[in-house]
Amino acid sequence: MAGEPEFHQPKNHEEEVTSGEQGFAEHDPEGLVCSSKSLQGHLTQVPWLLLLLISLGLFLLMLATLVQVSRIRAYSQGQTQDQQGSSSLDKVAVPREQTHSGLEQIQQIQQQLTQFNASLAGLCRPCPWDWELFQGSCYLFSRTLGSWETSASSCEDLGAHLVIVNSVSEQQFLKYWHIRKNQLTWIGLSDHRSEGSWQWVDDTPLKLSFWKEGEPNNEGDEDCVVMAEDKWNDSRCTANNFWVCEQPSAPCPGY
Repeated sequence: MAGEPEFHQPKNHEEEVTSGEQGFAEHDPEGLVCSSKSLQGHLTQVPWLLLLLISLGLFLLMLATLVQVSRIRAYSQGQTQDQQGSSSLDKVAVPREQTHSGLEQIQQIQQQLTQFNASLAGLCRPCPWDWELFQGSCYLFSRTLGSWETSASSCEDLGAHLVIVNSVSEQQFLKYWHIRKNQLTWIGLSDHRSEGSWQWVDDTPLKLSFWKEGEPNNEGDEDCVVMAEDKWNDSRCTANNFWVCEQPSAPCPGY
């Protein structure tokens, strides 16, 4: 009817949206404004990207953890090797300490032996008991009497011989003991093998002599020599007199 308002049928929702989008498109010629369909598509893609990023992050975290664990293991193995090396060095050092200790013990033993030798030297007797030492020889002055032959045999039984006088000093030494004894004393000189050829008991000829004036005179077949005071005299070998034995002295330890 004339004058009645016209009622238009409303368009469906899709048509409104389309027209709206066309309107926005007309006002947004460069496409800066997204349509609702494109927005919905982007929204549906966001969770997959997020999951991908999370997975990538977890992978990197696990990789970093593995690297750190490998470093820790390598460090632990290095310390173990160092400890083993130090322990092996300690094991090697033990024999050196033992060797050093052994050397110290050897040095101590050597020092003790040196002190012991010094003590022995202080206590050393180069001559047997009852023998007298003089210039490297030991002398025994008898306390009994005997013939020249008996005296010579007695000295030989002791590993010695009747005294042989080789120097003035030795003669003075015998003189000192002769004064103390104040007796005639046999020495190892005789000519019983050949008259007038005086020889010592070791078969060496006489060179140095200390005869008393007028001696030897061979009075009464005197073939053996005695010491009278500080001089010599020939006498019968069967007479009984004291005697003097002589032998080399023994070296003391360390000499």
